[in-house]
Amino acid sequence: MARETKDQRANRARAILRRLKKARPDARLELEFSSPLELLVATVLAAQATDKRVNEVTRDLFRRYPTAQDYAGADLHRLQGEIKPTGFYRKKAEALIAIGRQLAEQHGGQVPDTMEALLALRGVARKTANMVLGSAMGIAAGVVVDTHVARVAPRMGLTRQKTPEKIEQDLMTLLPRKDWIAFGVHGTLHGRYVCVARKPHCSACPVAGLCPRVDVTNAQ
Repeated sequence: MARETKDQRANRARAILRRLKKARPDARLELEFSSPLELLVATVLAAQATDKRVNEVTRDLFRRYPTAQDYAGADLHRLQGEIKPTGFYRKKAEALIAIGRQLAEQHGGQVPDTMEALLALRGVARKTANMVLGSAMGIAAGVVVDTHVARVAPRMGLTRQKTPEKIEQDLMTLLPRKDWIAFGVHGTLHGRYVCVARKPHCSACPVAGLCPRVDVTNAQ
């Protein structure tokens, strides 16, 4: 693919998203949740764990801890046991209790709706904050850049950056704000099921022809 101008790359980014939407019209996060608090908790637990495993744990966890105050007052050892299947359960339990206390003491038990306030919570980085704001609140504050988006965006020639923060900034300049939430969701699912780390399924890719397949040498 010839070297593009920024406008050409932006047009291609929007075209890619249109095709991803057409391929998965009902796309949504695979973490199960019914409130911003539940998604915040699920996202904390999802670090180094599959969404499937997290969902198995949170089905009971959400019933036991329906409010931020419940996490704030949780017994550390009991909570560790309840979330142990997600891995790194000691640090995750400490983070959930700390988050519960911060929400209870500083936000009336509610999950705040600004990036700044979310980033002030224990262990919350931009990916988590963007997921909560976007998928639970419908607020487009940025683009979720998880491991999947961080892989597919460079392959698609949408960025040359390596860090999630810089990749996000590039995507935010290419896509209109109204598309930020959707690109995070569709990019994640595309990376999870099609543009996988090893042997991406380029022959079955809905964005074939729009993707330069940067550094892809072992496609199927």
